[in-house]
Amino acid sequence: SFKAASGGTGGAAGGAPAMPLASPLMGGLNKKKKPFLGMSAPLGYVPGLGRGATGFTTRSDIGPARDANDPVDDRHAPPGKRTVGDQMKKNDDDDEDLNDTNYDEFNGYAGSLFSSGPYEKDDEEADAIYAALDKRMDERRKERRELREKEEIEKYRMERPKIQQQFSDLKRKLAEVTEDEWLSIPEVGDARNKRQRNPRHEKLTPVPDSFFAKHLQTGENHTSVDPLQGQFGGLATSFPGGLNTPYPGGMTPEAGELDMRKIGQARNTLMDMRLSQVSDSVSGQTVVDPKGYLTDLNSMIPTHGGDISDIKKARLLLKSVRETNPHHPPAWIASARLEEVTGKLQVARNLIMKGTEMCPKSEDVWLEAARLQPGDTAKAVVAQAVRHLPQSVRIYISAAELETDIRAKKRVLRKALENVSKSVRLWKIAVELEEPEDARIMLSRAVECCPTSVELWLALARLETYENARRVLNKARENIPTDRHIWITAAKLEEANGNTQMVEKIIDRAITSLRANGVEINREQWVQDAEECDKAGSVATCQAVIRAVIGIGIEEEDCKHTWMEDADSCVAHGALECARAIYAHALQVFPSKKSVWLRAAYFEKNHGTRESLEALLQRAVAHCPKAEVLWLMGAKSKWLAGDVPAARSILALAFQANPNSEEIWLAAVKLESENNEYERARRLLAKARSSAPTARVFMKSVRLEWVLGNIDAAQELCTEALRHYEDFPKLWMMRGQIEEQSENIDKAREAYNQGVRLWALEKMPYYNLKMQNLILLESVRLEYRAGLKNISNTLMAKALQECPNSGILWAEAVFLEARPQRKTKSVDALKKCEHDPHVLLAVAKLFWSERKVTKAREWFLRTVKIEPDLGDAWAFFYKFELQHGTEEQQREVKKRCENAEPRHGELWCAESKHVLNWQKNIGEILVLVASKIKNTF
Repeated sequence: SFKAASGGTGGAAGGAPAMPLASPLMGGLNKKKKPFLGMSAPLGYVPGLGRGATGFTTRSDIGPARDANDPVDDRHAPPGKRTVGDQMKKNDDDDEDLNDTNYDEFNGYAGSLFSSGPYEKDDEEADAIYAALDKRMDERRKERRELREKEEIEKYRMERPKIQQQFSDLKRKLAEVTEDEWLSIPEVGDARNKRQRNPRHEKLTPVPDSFFAKHLQTGENHTSVDPLQGQFGGLATSFPGGLNTPYPGGMTPEAGELDMRKIGQARNTLMDMRLSQVSDSVSGQTVVDPKGYLTDLNSMIPTHGGDISDIKKARLLLKSVRETNPHHPPAWIASARLEEVTGKLQVARNLIMKGTEMCPKSEDVWLEAARLQPGDTAKAVVAQAVRHLPQSVRIYISAAELETDIRAKKRVLRKALENVSKSVRLWKIAVELEEPEDARIMLSRAVECCPTSVELWLALARLETYENARRVLNKARENIPTDRHIWITAAKLEEANGNTQMVEKIIDRAITSLRANGVEINREQWVQDAEECDKAGSVATCQAVIRAVIGIGIEEEDCKHTWMEDADSCVAHGALECARAIYAHALQVFPSKKSVWLRAAYFEKNHGTRESLEALLQRAVAHCPKAEVLWLMGAKSKWLAGDVPAARSILALAFQANPNSEEIWLAAVKLESENNEYERARRLLAKARSSAPTARVFMKSVRLEWVLGNIDAAQELCTEALRHYEDFPKLWMMRGQIEEQSENIDKAREAYNQGVRLWALEKMPYYNLKMQNLILLESVRLEYRAGLKNISNTLMAKALQECPNSGILWAEAVFLEARPQRKTKSVDALKKCEHDPHVLLAVAKLFWSERKVTKAREWFLRTVKIEPDLGDAWAFFYKFELQHGTEEQQREVKKRCENAEPRHGELWCAESKHVLNWQKNIGEILVLVASKIKNTF
């Protein structure tokens, strides 16, 4: 029973579920047993915590401690699970975040909902099927994807080139480096010493004061020998024991003096400054006003860029100058300006005021003092200056400028004129402030005080009435008989009042009077005066001046050349009436010169009206009836004005003066054909073929029938023309085009071959270089169209070696390059062909492609100015303005193109020579060519 009780007790203590036996002894024991014995401890329970004990955990409780980088026990763990940290991270990631914030209505949760589930065999099979489908679909799009990736890579390389490509133009210059220069390049290496390569932190140790006191005399230099040293051999001292010095205590004299007390005071001062700076921000508050502090800082910034030592030297030097010569005004001015530049304005003011005391008669010193002083003080300074210098004009003007009120200014100037009545400058400033009536009164007084001032006389004449102005100008001529402006103003006055017949007389009298008074007539000055009259609207005066002086100082054989240059100069300056007067005078002197009439006609065409042009041409054909171009210009002017009968009558008169003239025949034919009078044109051409048969007449006859659709008649005329003019290549070319249109390919080929053979025999010696350029260009384009870019680049390089000055080849070479290299190639092209229109056009297109609109417009203008006959340049220019210009700019380009009448250009001729476009004018062809230009460059 005891065993059972013991076993039961042990079982109870061990937490066994056995029930205790009912015995008196067990009953006594159960009364002493605590109810919590055998139960597990609550969570977070630490034994003895109430008595002040501390809980702890041993390694046996949680296992051995490991670092995150320690390897795991599994030697064959996968790559992502080989460290303790990886496994802990993996366990953290396994918990899926299924919060609503990670849920999207379209995509669901951000992660996979089943990533934490088991990966079974059916999952593996599904993944394999999906992978096979992806691989199959990827193979179907592989070629397209690779082609697209290749294009994207090429595009990326064009937009963002490698550094090697960007520096290709610089690497090209390495060819110019000689062997000696190459060998002289230093090798790359680290030339620093060990301390520089391995810098160490510099340690600073405070030096005690005793160190300074001990080593103060170590730097002392002795220049004589102590007699005691010579007496005792330099080793024995005259004072035994070495301590009984005749200078007790600190009274020993030293070579250098070191005041330790001052050093300590300096340290205390520096510490106080630092503490004051720190105390400004204690407890988040500051005792400095930020705005005022910044303002003070700005006022302290010096406006000079020199060194402080230089300023000190300059200040010392100027002080020496002032003390040496105190009555030298520039010294005081320079000193004041030095202080002003360094920011010490008050010092500058004090210096300059001292200067006014030392140099009271210096005008510059007073003006500088007035400039440096503030407003009211400056007025006081100027008043003091006037007392010392009552005749100074500059001081009076400075006093007037200091006044802000107009009445105060007038009062100052009138006071000045009382003291200095002979000053033209003061009179002019005073008159400018007055009203017209008061100004007239003042000017009448001014010309009395200053009778030799032309400006005052002319100003008074402008304010007076006509009669009074005439009297004023007559008085001015009496007082100033040598000035030409008075005579020109008198002529302008008469013209303004309608007395144009007096203008010529006044100018002639002016020339005579000035010569009588010994004045040399300067032709250039008078022409400039005429241009000013033209710009002022005094046309009669301008023409009278030109007629009076145009022939002065010119040799007879140089007249024509000089006058044409003068006319061009006047046109460039905008003085059109001057140029017209020069042409009129030249035509009076040279009435039979065709070139002068032609220059005058072009001037009227560009700057005059249609009526003035026709009047001039009518006079021109009367004096030069054999000049066909003058007749044609007159007829064209009438035709463009819509007066076709008048144009026919002019051409009829031209026939009478120039019978059997090819140009006049063809002009008459063009006039009739352009006005849809085809029968008249046929009769004129038939008459021309019988009376003046030429190759061009036959060619125009064939073309007329061809464009009108009469193919059989065109072929017959072409055959007849070839019997007479077999060596005219254009007839063979037209024959081939007609046969090609009729689908007779063999006959067309035969005609082309014959034309090429004849052209080579006739014009190849003259067009050898041009033909070579075109052949080389076409060979490059052929390879490029076939997609062989490398071969086309090689051919272009060879072509540029054979023809280095070919502008059309350089223009093509610019756009054969990749986009990053085009700029470099364009620079090379400009060096070789600076004034070639094709190169200039290529540069303009290059700027256009880079969206540099302003530069592109400048280069287009330069191109059409150098070669206005190049139709391609006008077409590209017009296309550019359509994209980037305004309507006004587009109209301006179109108008200039119509005036230039271009005839050449690869794209231009393709449209202008087309049979369907034979009746289109220049403007329509321009629009047509521009519409076919694509921005592929």
